[in-house]
Amino acid sequence: MLSEKLTHYSELSEKKLAELINEAEKAPILAESMAYSVFSGGKRIRPALCMAACELCGGKAEDALYAACALELIHTYSLIHDDLPAMDNDDMRRGKPSSHKAFGEANAILAGDGLQALAFYALSLCPSKDALEYIGKGAFEMVMGQSLDVNSGGDEALLRQLQDYKTGALFRAAVASGATCAGAGMRQREALVRFADAYGLLFQITDDILDFEGDEALLGKSVGKDAREGKTTFVTVYGVDTAKEFADQYARQAREAVLEANADAPFFMELIDYTRTRRS
Repeated sequence: MLSEKLTHYSELSEKKLAELINEAEKAPILAESMAYSVFSGGKRIRPALCMAACELCGGKAEDALYAACALELIHTYSLIHDDLPAMDNDDMRRGKPSSHKAFGEANAILAGDGLQALAFYALSLCPSKDALEYIGKGAFEMVMGQSLDVNSGGDEALLRQLQDYKTGALFRAAVASGATCAGAGMRQREALVRFADAYGLLFQITDDILDFEGDEALLGKSVGKDAREGKTTFVTVYGVDTAKEFADQYARQAREAVLEANADAPFFMELIDYTRTRRS
């Protein structure tokens, strides 16, 4: 079921994303550079969570489509800017050159700016105006998380706050905006936000573990790239074994929270299990 639903959500969002990016047709380099990153093979987890939350609360996936696309546009802009030399200085993203390597720094910055602006245009077309509040707040919290990441210098005390903002903010925005697109009540929305809090930490910890284990296998290093660059992650702070224990803990919390929203939630349950055990 998980694979089928993810494919369905991805097909819905990709069609609408293409329509939105076509708004830049009179600025061809901008349109090309935005499309280059948006259609680079991402998993579309955020739009999937948005549409799945809408369905969980009694709506249709299409009811949340503009909100879902806005989330993906914001997420992609953040990746473009993360890769810039002044930030993480990554030359590759999803197996191909980063935006600034393919189009130059100026065009990469403009691509990110354009995607962020386009996201809020998409939200203006969303039937639920409350989605703007959730996604606008989530986008700002994500930037706060990026700032903490850039400036934390390995501060253990900021670890959860950093990850709560940098990764968790858009997950919270996804489920809350999806729920509001279905007209969900406060109880369901709050339960889904608790799910997103736990799932965001699970997702980030799993990423940290995969980064560490993949780097160790490829390079024969006793520490991963994040540790060598002084990044604050669950692995660099607690070690990989304790990080795995935290991942199990947050997976349990995510399951409990989503069941409070709706006892019949196979998509969410399968997504939690997949995230905890994924190898890429």
